[in-house]
Amino acid sequence: MQAEKELIDKIVAGDAQAFRVLVENYQRLVCHVVFRMVANEADREELCQEVFVKIYQHLKNFNFQSKLSTWIARIAYNTCINYLKKKKAPLYDDLAGTEADSPGDRAVSFIESVPGELPLPDEFAVNREIRLFLHEAISELPPQYRAILTLYHLDEMSYKEIGEIINLPEGTVKSYLFRARKLLKERMLEKYSAEELLP
Repeated sequence: MQAEKELIDKIVAGDAQAFRVLVENYQRLVCHVVFRMVANEADREELCQEVFVKIYQHLKNFNFQSKLSTWIARIAYNTCINYLKKKKAPLYDDLAGTEADSPGDRAVSFIESVPGELPLPDEFAVNREIRLFLHEAISELPPQYRAILTLYHLDEMSYKEIGEIINLPEGTVKSYLFRARKLLKERMLEKYSAEELLP
């Protein structure tokens, strides 16, 4: 944290080289968020640049109440959401229904509703065809689900960190992650037999 504070102080003081270091350190994270949420390839690079412009403009206001990576991912996420709203893209599609359909029903956990001992979809990458199909299936999920899967599995962020980024309670993040996995698993099982998907 001390190193990050020194880096930010240098950037705020106008050190262009220090900002280049920050970009190098966080471009992977920003690209993960933008590339998962935005399908239009032509707009992705521009959005990544826009994210780093916003980071530069607002860095003087960063007060270390969260991790720098969380703050940067939140800017990337919000930039994508604003872009998608302008494009009128559907955001949260409630594809999996609610946990309890009526007030008296017992809420069924998403883990309980996923049958069998099959590996989760992110463990399916057995061969190239399956990996390609999985990538395609992920791209068809609502943007927020894609962002949560990416932040959790690729960037190894906690539910708490993801909740801070997308402004949702931890429990909701967990539910959306289970929902996204369940939807992916269903798509995979529509195309492949359980035996084909076992490692």
